[in-house]
Amino acid sequence: MLKIIDKWKIWFSLSLIVIIIGIGCMIYRGGLNFGIDFKGGTQVIFDLGNGFNKAQADKIVNEYVNDATTNTVNSNEYEIKSANLTSEQVNEIFNKFKTEFKVGDKALISQNQIGASIGKELTDNAIIALCIAFICMLIYIAIRFEFKFGLAALIALFHDILITVSVYAIFNITVNSPFIAAILTVVGYSMNDSIVIFDRIRENMKFIKRTSPREVANKSVNQTMARSINTTSTTLVTIIAVYIFVPSVRDFAFPLIVGIAAGAYSSIFIASPVWVMLKDRSLKKGKRKKEVVVEELP
Repeated sequence: MLKIIDKWKIWFSLSLIVIIIGIGCMIYRGGLNFGIDFKGGTQVIFDLGNGFNKAQADKIVNEYVNDATTNTVNSNEYEIKSANLTSEQVNEIFNKFKTEFKVGDKALISQNQIGASIGKELTDNAIIALCIAFICMLIYIAIRFEFKFGLAALIALFHDILITVSVYAIFNITVNSPFIAAILTVVGYSMNDSIVIFDRIRENMKFIKRTSPREVANKSVNQTMARSINTTSTTLVTIIAVYIFVPSVRDFAFPLIVGIAAGAYSSIFIASPVWVMLKDRSLKKGKRKKEVVVEELP
C-alpha cells in the first residue's frame, strides 16, 4: 500500500513551487495577461473561406499589432482581438487579406469595440458565483459528511484555482472570458473527485475502528486512486482532442485541461492530507480536554 499521506511534505512542496513561480511572474509582469474581454479593445471577424491558412493570416496580423489573439471559427471565419487595433490597421489588414486569400469586400463580417466595464462585471459576477458555490458546498459536505471534510475540499479547490492561474502567469497566456467559465467548471469537477475519496474514508472509518486517521486515509486513497486516475485520464483525452481539433474553443479547453489535472492531483495529494491534519488536530484537542478534566477531579 502506498503511503500517500506520509509524504504530504513532498506533495505540498510541488504545488507551492508552481504557485510561488506563478506569483513571481505576476509580480514581475505587473499581473496576468488580461485580454480585451477585461481591458477593452477591438474584435474583428473576417470570412477568409474554408480551409484558409491560419499561420499565413497570423503572420499578416503580427505585422501590424503585437498583442493580438486570433482564433478560427467554423473553419472559414478568422477572429482577431486586440487592445491596440485601430480602424486604419483593420483596413490595412483587410487589404492584405484580399490579396492573399482572394476574398471580396464582404469578407469583413463584423468589427466591434469591447468596453473594459464588461470584463469587470463578468469578473465580479464570477467571484460572487464562486463564493456562493463554496458556501453551498461547505454546508452540503458538513451535513453529508463532517465540517473537516468540507474545509479540506475547499482548500483543495483553492489549490486548483491557484495552480491554473499560476500556469497562465508563468506562460503569459492571455486571460479572456472563457477562462472564467472554465474555472467554474473545474470547481465542480474537482469537488466531485474529492467527495469520492471522502466517501470511501467515511465508509472505512465505520469498519476500521481504533485506527488512526492517517491509516484510514492511506487505505482509502489507495482504494480510489485507480478510479480517480482513470476517470481523469478519460476526461483529459476528450478535452485535449477538442483543444487540438476545435480551435474556436481553445480559450475554454486549455484552462479546463490544467484545472482538471490539478483537481485530480489535489483530491489525492492535497485534500486527504489536509483532512488528516485537521482530524489529528481535533483529536489532540480532545485528549487535552480529557486530561484537564481528569486533573480537576478530586
